[in-house]
Amino acid sequence: MAQENTRDAGNARGTAESAATGARGIAPRWLPAFNRRVTNRIARLYAGKLPPYSVIQHRGRKSGQPFATPVVAHFADGRLYVPLPYGTGSDWVRNVLAADGGEVTYRRRTRPFTRPRIVDAAAAGELPRRVRRYTRLVHLLVADLAEG
Repeated sequence: MAQENTRDAGNARGTAESAATGARGIAPRWLPAFNRRVTNRIARLYAGKLPPYSVIQHRGRKSGQPFATPVVAHFADGRLYVPLPYGTGSDWVRNVLAADGGEVTYRRRTRPFTRPRIVDAAAAGELPRRVRRYTRLVHLLVADLAEG
């Protein structure tokens, strides 16, 4: 089995090359701020209820404040897969990595997840087929779902 090419909370920045492509992502620089102020407020109405939208609950790594971030997520083999079009430097990603987990709501069911890690295209062969396609463009956050 090939070694999984991941980055964890202790090494979230990775190499200069992966930081350049992963930390920033493929979205225009203005889009995350717009989505935080406008789109996310609307998405919270249906995220966590209608697939493939989910809500990631996490705490601020400095403030300790609770946050809820709507995302597109996929679930397979007891794992959570979230494409990162805004890159690996997004606040929610950094919060989840620092806390070593959080909770995800999908189809009105909330489950804890642990051991979040960033996966790039080099590890795509080991991912489920339906999420492998995302790695051509962006990194993925992969986490283990707790039973419950």
